[in-house]
Amino acid sequence: MKKLLLLALFAASLVPTPAAHAQVFGQYTPAEILPVNARLGGAYVNFSRDVVGALGQLRLSFYPNVDFGFQGGLARLDLGTTSKTSLRLGADVRVGVAKASAGRPVDIAVGGGLGVETSDQYSVFRIGPSVVASHTFPFSSSASVAPFAGAMLCFTNWDADNVTGTDFSVPVRLGAELRAIPGMRITAEFQLRLGDDFDDRTAFSTGINFPF
Repeated sequence: MKKLLLLALFAASLVPTPAAHAQVFGQYTPAEILPVNARLGGAYVNFSRDVVGALGQLRLSFYPNVDFGFQGGLARLDLGTTSKTSLRLGADVRVGVAKASAGRPVDIAVGGGLGVETSDQYSVFRIGPSVVASHTFPFSSSASVAPFAGAMLCFTNWDADNVTGTDFSVPVRLGAELRAIPGMRITAEFQLRLGDDFDDRTAFSTGINFPF
């Protein structure tokens, strides 16, 4: 995982970064699907060159091998000569298609999500399918770490100061969830947005997940 993160950072440093205005929402969790009637909350901070934000998440499951989540928060956007505070709302659903076992090394989940970001004379809508894979490595009877990697086919429609446009990108996510404190999971995620001409090309998010 360390080698993958270093490779992604090196690749990102070779890509010129345009003026950017927003941030793609992250995955924040491994590919393991929540059990039926389970709940998971989360709180995260997001950083990129032109964005600083905070985001909360609630994940639920009412059907075997399917979970879904709702995200909401605020972000401060640097738009060159001006700054805006935007409201961010999102939702996603995931289906588990593979579970780690002796003959299968990773959990895999596929799904899709959408996000809306809005402020004064500024709005962004994102939608697309996604996939994430992860594997849990226990290092004691009560602690483990779960590295994950995911990607999304992201279609973006934006309207900023009466200028509209569309964009297509492939955000790639590399992260891990540390489960060492009872009732709390520490998560961190790096994003590399391939082909993105609107958002910042790289971003980092960190926070906590807590089942309840």
